[in-house]
Formats: sequence, structure tokens, C-alpha cells
Amino acid sequence: MGNDSHTLRSDGATAAVLAHGAELCSLKNGQGCELLWQAGPQWRRHAPLLFPIVGKLKNDELRHRGKTFPMTQHGFARDHRFEWIEREPDRCTLVLTDSAVTRERYPFAFRLVITYALQHADLDVTLEIANTGEEILPASIGAHPAFNWPLLSGLDKRAYALTFSNEEPAPVRRLKDGLLRSAPEPTPVHGRTLALSERLFDDDAVILDRVASTSLRYAADRGPSIEMFWEGFPELGVWSKPDGAPFICIEPWHGMASPADFDGEFADKPGVLHLAPGESKILKYRMRVG
Repeated sequence: MGNDSHTLRSDGATAAVLAHGAELCSLKNGQGCELLWQAGPQWRRHAPLLFPIVGKLKNDELRHRGKTFPMTQHGFARDHRFEWIEREPDRCTLVLTDSAVTRERYPFAFRLVITYALQHADLDVTLEIANTGEEILPASIGAHPAFNWPLLSGLDKRAYALTFSNEEPAPVRRLKDGLLRSAPEPTPVHGRTLALSERLFDDDAVILDRVASTSLRYAADRGPSIEMFWEGFPELGVWSKPDGAPFICIEPWHGMASPADFDGEFADKPGVLHLAPGESKILKYRMRVG
């Protein structure tokens, strides 16, 4: 066990976490089948942590009190090394705090803690954002795990679907050039089922900004499956590349890309959470290996 990664083990699954970005880089079922995308050439990430923004800001700029700061898509946490707080056989905790480097892009004091805990076939992920400064902390945060698609080699990708815990009749949001289109669009979810196909992602991610469910199941009629549960995340993104990339991302979010017509202060951006000095917020999600 090196200082760059940590492996968690249980009787029903194994998982591995990197210090770089506090990123999950492996999730295997009890039979040793890898379910997480292994950062192939189509997309060089596994499951990046999105902070302090989700999606894009207009012109890749964060505005605060009349000043502008460079902020690229999905923020900087995924590209920073986290420090280990705890490393046990079935759990680990990592932390990232603000620094002179982060304040050049995000002029706020913060503490971001992520804990992975594996119990049988459940991998629980807990995110805690704390405001360690003296002004309101505006932030967004999201998960971006990518799963192999198909999960079972040789199955047609169109055999897979997402089945939500509740019906999802609300319109969805789509993107143009990385920013939210002005008008919602009819949902591709039929009842509780979103049939998966590569063409679904011709217009980038499918964004459920009024998601009614708190869980879903990603599966075909045979082979491995993944159940996702989330708490504290009001939005959900579903994304893949429309060029045949063999992965699909299921992404609980608090926040999303800027509307195309929004050009204001970051604190006023739709979907941003606000933490008072000394306040913290906990968000959770779970991946259950089936």
C-alpha cells in the first residue's frame, strides 16, 4: 500500500482510491469483475470529484466582488492531491484545504473532506464542505463516477437502462457549448426507465434538475449491476460521449453549468450552495454492486 493509493476490501467488493483528486479508481464485485471505467483514451478519468463548480462557467471565469478568476470546467479539486486523514482496511478519509494556489482561482477559505467506506457490496461516499473563512462560501459539488458500458463484455450497450426509484416526468436540461440552454426539453425518461443508447448523448449530458428519485439501478437483463443512492444532491447528470466510448457516468450534483445568459457574480449563480462562516454541509452517495 503506497502513499498514492489505498485499497478497501470487504466480503462483497473491493475499491481503490487515489490521493490525486481523492478519486475512486477501481470498484470490483465479489467475483473480481471491474465495474469502473479504467480511464482509457476516450476519457482519462475514472470518477473525478467536482468542486468548487459543477460544469462550466461562462468564459471559464468566476466573478466575485467585481473581480474575475480563472475557473475551468468542473473546478480544481480533481487535479489536486488530497492528504490522507484515515486509512483502514475498509475505509479511508482524505482532505483538501485552501491554499495560495487555490485562492488564485477561488478566493475563499474552505475544507473539503471525502470518506469512502466499504461494507459488503456497498461503497458509501461522504462529502463534507466546511467554510473556514469569514465570509459566505459559495460552492457547488458533484460526483462523476464512470461505469463500464456494457458491464458484461459482449452485451449490446442498448440492453442497458437506468431504472429510477420514482417516475421522472419533469423536463430535463441540455447543454450547448457547455452552458445550459435557456429552455427545458422533454424528458427521455419514460415512467421510471431511461433506455440507454449512444445517440442519447448527441446533445451532451442529460440533466435532471428536478430529479424526483433518490436512487436508480443501472443494469441489463443479465450480468453485473450498479445501484446508486444519493442524499443532499438536488440534481443528477447522466453522460457519455456519443462516439462509442464504452462508459456511462451517473452523477449526483449540487449545482450545474451556468445558464448561457448568466454573466453575474458566482454567488448569484443558480444552484450554488451558500455556507456561513463556520458552517459545513454533508452530502452522501452510495454505489451498490450487484
